[in-house]
Amino acid sequence: MSTVRANAILDASGGNTATINSMTPTADSLQGFRNRLINSDMRIDQRNAGASVTPTNGQYTLDRWQAFLTQASKYSVQQNAGSITPPVGFTNYLGCTSSSAYSVGASDTFGIRQYIEGYNVADLGWGTANAKTITISAWVRSSLTGTFGGVLQNSAQNRNYPFTFTISSANTWTQISVTVAGDTSGTWLTTNSTGISVIFNLGTGSTYSGTAGSWSSSLYFAPTGATSVVGTNGATFYITGVQLEVGSVATPFERRDYGRELIMCQRYFFTLTSGSSAPANDPLALAVATSSTDIAVQIRYPTTMRTDPTVYSSLTVGDRFRINGNVNVNSTSNPTNDTPGEKSCTLGIVGFSGLTTGYAYACRQFNVTGVTGLDAEL
Repeated sequence: MSTVRANAILDASGGNTATINSMTPTADSLQGFRNRLINSDMRIDQRNAGASVTPTNGQYTLDRWQAFLTQASKYSVQQNAGSITPPVGFTNYLGCTSSSAYSVGASDTFGIRQYIEGYNVADLGWGTANAKTITISAWVRSSLTGTFGGVLQNSAQNRNYPFTFTISSANTWTQISVTVAGDTSGTWLTTNSTGISVIFNLGTGSTYSGTAGSWSSSLYFAPTGATSVVGTNGATFYITGVQLEVGSVATPFERRDYGRELIMCQRYFFTLTSGSSAPANDPLALAVATSSTDIAVQIRYPTTMRTDPTVYSSLTVGDRFRINGNVNVNSTSNPTNDTPGEKSCTLGIVGFSGLTTGYAYACRQFNVTGVTGLDAEL
């Protein structure tokens, strides 16, 4: 009977190496978080549940993916936009669709990005002589062809690396990879602030476009000459399976179970309630009346949040909260975060009537189409 050495795949010097799924494991690839991006297969969409949004600047779309733009209403973002078949092995993608044929001005910029928390890239050693090389890979698809691109950026936006990739066939999924030597200069944060910003460009003018393939202290959001998606009405850019990992080779996409991925997203945002027309659905929590019109709701987070969160709400007038108990009345306002913490908080909701101070009531979202959540995004 043969004996399998437990350390064989780690021992590069003694010749005891193994290949698993066409990948030779290393210490970095075995650490359980090879892909430093979260929700990069676009499965989780807590805020919009698959609905299309025309984002404002800085608005989060699918979980962890933020839109940025200098002109309003130039593109929409939707999980599985266009309902086309994703690449083999994937069920979701993030889709951007241009809303007009916009001529990008010199200082305009459009795109999507993910801020990676510093704790999750501290081992890269960027800003030091020991900076590690990384590789970005992804599946991309566009109705346009040509040179596309993005940028790696630090929190101060004074260290920028524009990169390019090519889409040769329109409306065809293409797997791309870009290898980047780690930056030995600048300041790269390593705690709970932004460590690395990963940007994919949808259209940028000359002011914020720079030469691809090298680090610069100038602020860039795209490589020079990148295709402008927002420049063509109805143009699309779809992306999924995005991976940022240590090393000079793109390895197979790291698939994490749904529960783990959701918890990782909930460190930055989680929904307290979601749209439902029935008051019996989406219970928020038990609440204590602090007056005849106000309640306090204690919320325990599903995981430790990155920092003290703020209340996020896409509710409109009439989409509020209902108290069920001896009274049955609706609030006139959204919650405020009275006492935030990293593991729990107390929300205050006002505008009820007929409550008894000190009594407990069941509080539910009522007759709504929006979402209420807690936000600790970068």
